[in-house]
Amino acid sequence: MPELPDAREFRQPEFPIEPIFVRRWSPRAMSGEPISQTELLTLFEAARWAPSTFNEQEWRFLYAHRDTPEWPLFFDLLVPANQRWCPKAAVLVVVLSHKFFSRNGRPNPVHTFDSGAAFENLALQGAAMNLAVRALAGFDRQKARTVLEVPDDYAVEVMIAIGRPGTPEDLPEELRSSEVPPGRRPVRESICEGKFAF
Repeated sequence: MPELPDAREFRQPEFPIEPIFVRRWSPRAMSGEPISQTELLTLFEAARWAPSTFNEQEWRFLYAHRDTPEWPLFFDLLVPANQRWCPKAAVLVVVLSHKFFSRNGRPNPVHTFDSGAAFENLALQGAAMNLAVRALAGFDRQKARTVLEVPDDYAVEVMIAIGRPGTPEDLPEELRSSEVPPGRRPVRESICEGKFAF
């Protein structure tokens, strides 16, 4: 089975951090091999331990393994560009977030932020397990709400493709050259002490 390319060959941190943060990236190339339910539950277990305001744990995950009756419901949500490379994913996930505090019913202004933290935990766990994990913005959110019967008090956030790593040759030809871990802008371009001065 192919290993995920070691992103540390392509990018270096400016300051000392744990290697997993640099190793994690979002490949498209997946082999088509399945992942077990236990492996998937391990990813969701990592997500479970993300921080959240008042411990709301606003995230919810709907998923489908490839070659199951649920798979077409999820695959058909993707825009055509993502459908070109996602057939070899082992699992597709739709991430939801609860928009209201469970304790008082008031709007929760950070439900999206907290669910993003849960995704990051899942993605880091995936990197530790040598799995390809990629978040997808390119899908029909309203169709997802309808087809998956998502209540109005949940936001449809993002989709995730998860699979065993493949090689660039597993991708459509036009995507192969971009299948490398991308860099990041210098840290000082993202921070400002005091007032906004970017």
